[in-house]
Amino acid sequence: MNKPTSVKFLNESFPKTIDVLNSSPVYDAQTKEEKVNLIKKLLKEKDAKIIAHYYTHADVQEVAELTGGNVSDSLEMAKFGANQSSKMLIVAGVRFMGETAKILNPEKKVLMPTLKAECSLDLNCPANDLLEFREKYPDRQLVVYANTSADVKAMADWVVTSSIAVKLIEHLNKQKIKIIWAPDKHLGGYLNDKTNANMKLWNASCIVHEEFKASSLLKLMKENKDAAVLVHPESPKEVIKLADIVGSTSQLISACKNLPNKKMIVATDNRIFYKMQKAAPTKILIEAPTGGRGATCISCAHCPWMAMNNLDNLIETLVEEKNEIIINEDVRKKAFISTNKMIEFAKTL
Repeated sequence: MNKPTSVKFLNESFPKTIDVLNSSPVYDAQTKEEKVNLIKKLLKEKDAKIIAHYYTHADVQEVAELTGGNVSDSLEMAKFGANQSSKMLIVAGVRFMGETAKILNPEKKVLMPTLKAECSLDLNCPANDLLEFREKYPDRQLVVYANTSADVKAMADWVVTSSIAVKLIEHLNKQKIKIIWAPDKHLGGYLNDKTNANMKLWNASCIVHEEFKASSLLKLMKENKDAAVLVHPESPKEVIKLADIVGSTSQLISACKNLPNKKMIVATDNRIFYKMQKAAPTKILIEAPTGGRGATCISCAHCPWMAMNNLDNLIETLVEEKNEIIINEDVRKKAFISTNKMIEFAKTL
């Protein structure tokens, strides 16, 4: 199948982070306190919990923590929602995260601060196109990254997050199971290199990690020779090769805390710095360089869709109970099978 390259698609179709941030609310200390107190009140009234991703604004992560919610990576977000007794879940992140919560919790009302928050990996992997791709390899199982739609998860044999991807692919490879991987080509390439699984790869990438550049990173490393380099495996292969640690968001936070280095060069979304700084308050965190700055880069190391989550639309969602995630029940049931397999496999690790 002739897919457009990721970069071309990004430049033509996706919002720029700087534009999203320029239109986002900024709060003084008193206003922020008032909004946080209102959110606390609404969560109690609605019997709701906030589940937020590491890439959302620090204000959103903070209020989730203050109210007994969860701030984590995609796998832990899914597990937290499935273990909650609350009647309502507010998922602050991007659409596939809200869909995953609904897949695992059909009895709960799942809302999001905005339904405009998408993911480039999800958008670049339409279910019909993936089905066509899969039909070329009938002897292979389909393993999809969690960053995909409910429709894609419904056709998959397995769903996986970056935190357990190596372990799962090793597990399947030992059983001589041939694999199709979708959608992230960089993560898929990394997994092929780590496991020798020789997976057939879909062609898509993350707009944040696609922009990290090895040449610029190498220059930054020379200027900070005592720094450890932490890289998310959604990054290009040339960037991954320069890493001291390659891992999921949770794994990178753990590395930041446990490595002896005082400086960390971090190649993932810069909103992870909130949790990294809490875990390691004495460490100096440095953004890995992207392919441009200001108006010349798309993400500038921060996902434009993650940037759409803020306290204002969080309050609006709670008050009006809007932006509900609705999934066709037949699709949800099929997606539950592959998604729950991920949860169960994670328990064995």
